[in-house]
Amino acid sequence: MSRPVAIVGIGLTRFGERWESSLRNLITEAGLAALQDCKVSGEEIDELYVGSMSPGQFTNQELVAPLVLDSAGLADTHIPTTRVEGAGASGGLALRQAYLSIASGHADVAIAGGVEKMTDVPEKDVTRILGAASDQEWEAFIGATDPALHALIARRHMEKYGTSREQLGLVAVKNHKHGSLNPNAQFQKEVSLETVLQSPLISDPLRVFDTAPASDGAAAVVLAALDVAESYTDRPIRVSGSGQGSDYVSLAARQTLTSFAATKHAAERAFAQAKAQPKDVDVVEIHDSYTINEILGIEDLGFCKPGAGGVLTETGATAIGGDLPVNPSGGLKARGHPIGATGIAQVAELVSQLRGQAGSRQVRGAKRGLALNTGGTGVVSVVHILEAV
Repeated sequence: MSRPVAIVGIGLTRFGERWESSLRNLITEAGLAALQDCKVSGEEIDELYVGSMSPGQFTNQELVAPLVLDSAGLADTHIPTTRVEGAGASGGLALRQAYLSIASGHADVAIAGGVEKMTDVPEKDVTRILGAASDQEWEAFIGATDPALHALIARRHMEKYGTSREQLGLVAVKNHKHGSLNPNAQFQKEVSLETVLQSPLISDPLRVFDTAPASDGAAAVVLAALDVAESYTDRPIRVSGSGQGSDYVSLAARQTLTSFAATKHAAERAFAQAKAQPKDVDVVEIHDSYTINEILGIEDLGFCKPGAGGVLTETGATAIGGDLPVNPSGGLKARGHPIGATGIAQVAELVSQLRGQAGSRQVRGAKRGLALNTGGTGVVSVVHILEAV
């Protein structure tokens, strides 16, 4: 029997092109903000996990986890620090490791952080680094980029289910509208469907406004065993479910391109642990690195039938005020996508929602939230379910 775990503190930086801040400064800012959000002192931290995909390639900095401790003035504590990598799912995996450590009784308090600084290298290098999450021998070697692989997924979904180009575009329109309400978002401006559909083609049928931007930023959360959480905050948010799944790296090896098996398995495990069903969820953060990914996520998590994600989006159900608000933060598309920070930022948004502190993007009456963080072309999926205590 595992111990119940809660999130007691959250911290984020503003996402975007942060020329004025180094990778060290970004993760330190987020970590200190998370500690200041609760009553945890540095000496009470038992373990620290940091999600980061490619700090060595983006900034030439490895050993990121110890660097965080050093920058926070806590190197003398000598606590265990671990960097976790799972491409786009790095942040979610870091959170899961911190959660498992506390749930197992090994730690009482842990920090999970995530950081990436992507804008210090040319755009062509960003594309190459992101492509490292694909199968290098069977995909990248023959020229398949990350956008091209997701375009294959989108095209197949359109052909099989009739998902329209407009429905993909409406995901971007919605998330930019949500992002306009988020002071930490990279893009705080609404866009029209016409703008999305007329943006430059990246890989047919995906266009510029179907893709999340390269971003700099960091996020952190402090976790504690639920039986001590009230010592640190009067609003602990319980992690009631945590699930992880994986799949073939190469698209060619999979049985289908219109569903991510890793997400289905991660969700099944998280829902079973939380003793909940999709209908019990009030607010969702989905990994929309491409607009097609949000539609797949809605379907794979069980919020609608396969092929109905585009229609659900078109009805407005996934907007704030709808039956299933998705990505009130703006998602990766508008909030930004500093890869390692994304999974942590998703959970931080849910904590804000469940605390009732999300301001103008608040989902009314939110009591249970779900975060889906994925890596590669749905190769790794992490699902966390949170509940207000």
